[in-house]
Amino acid sequence: MRLVKQIPHDRYLIQIHQYNGKYILQITLGQFEQSFKLDVADVMNVDDLEHAIDDAFLSKCLHRFIEMREDWTAIYAKIN
Repeated sequence: MRLVKQIPHDRYLIQIHQYNGKYILQITLGQFEQSFKLDVADVMNVDDLEHAIDDAFLSKCLHRFIEMREDWTAIYAKIN
């Protein structure tokens, strides 16, 4: 997997990788990560993908991160 671009952000680690004919958009917050796979043929260029990552998209990502943490907390409570 090749790192194509890292997008600066104050809250998230946002990276675009390329692997097996796909772009993989990874958004990381702490110990949690979300990945989105897109065919390279579906993206005109990486800059277009970067500009598509707007506040509305990142807000939805934040809500998923919160749900992920809640799910993990519930599982962790069962094993401890």
